[in-house]
Amino acid sequence: MTVRLTIRTAIWRSQVARIANAVDGLVPVIKGNGYGFGRNWLANTAAQFCDTVAVGTVHELDGLPDALTAVVLTPTLTAPTSTNPILTVGADEHLAALAGWNGRVLVKLASPMRRFGRDTTLIDRVQASGLDVVGVSIHPQLAGTDAEHAAVITELLPAIDPAIPVWVSHLDLDFYAQLPTTHSYRLRLGTTLWHGDKQALHLTADVIDVNSVNVGDTAGYRMGPVGGNGHLVMIGAGTANGVSAIDQGELGSLSPFHFERTRLALHEAPHMHTTMAFVPDGSPTPAIGDRVDLQRPMHMTAVDEYEWL
Repeated sequence: MTVRLTIRTAIWRSQVARIANAVDGLVPVIKGNGYGFGRNWLANTAAQFCDTVAVGTVHELDGLPDALTAVVLTPTLTAPTSTNPILTVGADEHLAALAGWNGRVLVKLASPMRRFGRDTTLIDRVQASGLDVVGVSIHPQLAGTDAEHAAVITELLPAIDPAIPVWVSHLDLDFYAQLPTTHSYRLRLGTTLWHGDKQALHLTADVIDVNSVNVGDTAGYRMGPVGGNGHLVMIGAGTANGVSAIDQGELGSLSPFHFERTRLALHEAPHMHTTMAFVPDGSPTPAIGDRVDLQRPMHMTAVDEYEWL
């Protein structure tokens, strides 16, 4: 079984270079699985055009190039042994956890997400502790318009010392360029930077078995009735790869798999390494060894193999 990411190299590298050259203060985000490319590989790629990257947690610091400074986006309750990374402080409890650690920090400010962060008075308390505050971090929500995201940032600026850089995310490049000149900024980019040109990237999964079934048959972990006469297709990708049905809210859920431009119906929810799909008679049916297209966010998918075109 293989989940394969195919990359059209020239298109992908051109897209990354265009954004890297256009954004002053760019901080590439390489957290999690490295947006499908692998975190350490992506860090080495980022090191070719920047000196600072953002990771998700202190557990993602290992294996990064020595030339890179890593910013840890999630506050930690246990200080690392090294003072090389820049940590995030979003509450007084995070500050207390860093007692005796003498490195650099970002102060996370509260946003409408209410994820973590406090008001701007936290900046003063962190500075009074003796930690080196290299910036404040503002993290707007994904929902809403670009103008609303920019407003979350600009509404906080009057209470921030102009000498402190403002690190932001979830902001369109044009709106980033229009932020008030009263402050300096750094822009964290992940999806826009690495996945900006969708035609450059293609996820597939291998078909590892195909069985014929008839109406009235049952199959799967829960022995559910099949959809009629046709075939059950075993796809070598499941929850271990981060694969699940696509949630459509009140409309229900959809299969993430396609074959010959036809969405494959799920017989049951994906399991660890296999998803069981049902194809009715008369529809395009993949054979063992064929690849089916996988419609998933790559930062949520564990990739087994890479193919550079």
